Amino acid sequence: MQMKKSVGAKTLLFPTPVLMIGTYDEAGKPNLMSAAWGGICCSQPPCISVSLRKATYSYQSIIERKAFTAGIANQSRITEADYVGIVSGRDVDKFAVAGLTPLRSELVDAPYAAEFPVVLECRLLHVFELGLHTQFVGEILDVKADSEVFGEDGNLDIMKIQPLIFDTARKGYHGVGPLLEQAFSVGKVLKS
Repeated sequence: MQMKKSVGAKTLLFPTPVLMIGTYDEAGKPNLMSAAWGGICCSQPPCISVSLRKATYSYQSIIERKAFTAGIANQSRITEADYVGIVSGRDVDKFAVAGLTPLRSELVDAPYAAEFPVVLECRLLHVFELGLHTQFVGEILDVKADSEVFGEDGNLDIMKIQPLIFDTARKGYHGVGPLLEQAFSVGKVLKS
């Protein structure tokens, strides 16, 4: 058996999602940022967590509005997804420059970009100070998706969504591959 090589305590997890975090600033201007430090964190109630640095423009907006949206970045919008993560909403109108359409959530005080195929509308439940990042836990009040990303079975289809995933080691974007096996099924061959 080969020994594993230590690389130290680093933020290496494969993959991480590329989330489009939507907020309104204090003047009501819609803002969007990309975040890879996030994911589902509870089943009941359904919750998502996202961790942001206090220096981000979105940080204070989430605190004040007690809401955010999390869009799923997809391969056809890779340029826009990257752009909103490399400039600040303090300096530019990211929606306008990226050619994205801000839509107001019907359930929470936050916007989302119409062009991303799936959005989670979240009410802020908890704030955890972790160190360099603050983790926001939002209760998912609704998931909205474009009709084109549903499969024949009526569920969202990951291959139609074509979500971006982030490589934390090489700082690159990747896509998803085909289904390998069915979860909660393939392992049954090892049950006694």
